[in-house]
Amino acid sequence: MLPALTYEPLDPATVNNPYPVLAALREQAPVSWHDGMSSWLVTRYADCTAVLRDHTVFARDRRRTGQTVPAASLSVQSLDPPDQAGVRSLFMNALRTQDLPALEARARDRASVLLREAAERPSFEVMAELAAPLSLSVVCDLLGVDEPPLVEFAAASDAIMRSMDGGLDPSVVEPGRQAREELTTLVDSWFTETGRPSGLLAHVRAHTPAGADKAEELFVRNTARVMFQGGYSTMTAALGNALHTLTAHPEAQERLRANPRLVPKAAEELVRYDGPVQGTSRTATRTTTIAGIPIPAGDPVVLLFAAANRDPARFPDPDRLLLDRRDNRHLGYGWGTHSCIGTRAAQACVRAALEALRTHRTPLRLTGRTRRQPSATMRTFATLPATLQP
Repeated sequence: MLPALTYEPLDPATVNNPYPVLAALREQAPVSWHDGMSSWLVTRYADCTAVLRDHTVFARDRRRTGQTVPAASLSVQSLDPPDQAGVRSLFMNALRTQDLPALEARARDRASVLLREAAERPSFEVMAELAAPLSLSVVCDLLGVDEPPLVEFAAASDAIMRSMDGGLDPSVVEPGRQAREELTTLVDSWFTETGRPSGLLAHVRAHTPAGADKAEELFVRNTARVMFQGGYSTMTAALGNALHTLTAHPEAQERLRANPRLVPKAAEELVRYDGPVQGTSRTATRTTTIAGIPIPAGDPVVLLFAAANRDPARFPDPDRLLLDRRDNRHLGYGWGTHSCIGTRAAQACVRAALEALRTHRTPLRLTGRTRRQPSATMRTFATLPATLQP
């Protein structure tokens, strides 16, 4: 008999701080059935990575278990190998052609400008005035496209992000579908009109096979949309979490300000400590087991990255923020063939923000009550008021 669960991902207390309840799950019921989510929850690092490696048994593509997937949802993130191989290779090869150090340098300059502007006011909103504009700038720079209006795009991205929790709150599904359609129209224009001659999408357009069928072309465009919106929302969340963590640990912020060599490891540790992506789902293609627990064929499995990233069996002293932590292969952006394509760019964005903050004349401090976005999928802030004034 499995123990009863008390994990409610949208409960305000859990949204604010999920780590105590996730630790209890990991210790008492590392693989457990959750009635409300109609899924198995997996919380240990080793179990999560084992599932992520085994795409033969644990499917990301729900069509493999007889479910229907809308055409607009078919992308590199929802396809499994070998169907995924062509489009993933196309985008990964395009990413390798990009000058990421130069992109990081531009991001650092942009972050410095945003911080200087924010420092002129007694208080500013970190998410709206720093994390969001910097993330949009970086993802558009990477793709080689013009920035859309931030306010409208942020609203559409938020609706798409909220729709990921449709199983817990059906009211968010339709707004997310509408926002996805609007964003699809924008992304389609990048493929039908003459775009910039440089950037990741220019490489993708140039190297998409001339004889690609409609399905393959759809996968490519959907992947571009997912990379654009998902990259923006993940970067924004990661930046907000990282900056909040530094305000909660002023000694860590001072240590970072004093030592530039800490920036690369600090960027990884901040994402491990309070990452943007809470988890992901798979479906068992056949009856199997996880850590000795029988998993029937067709059952959904939710891998809770936030729990795995605090697993003491993988990360010594996991609840401590250690800016120089070694061997820090966290699950902040997923793992394996379905990990975020833009992980390197996202971490470049985090490093750029940390370097800009490190060299700013004053540290960052909170000035008011923060509020988390109620989401089971993405851990991010709705409001994060702060100041850079002495």
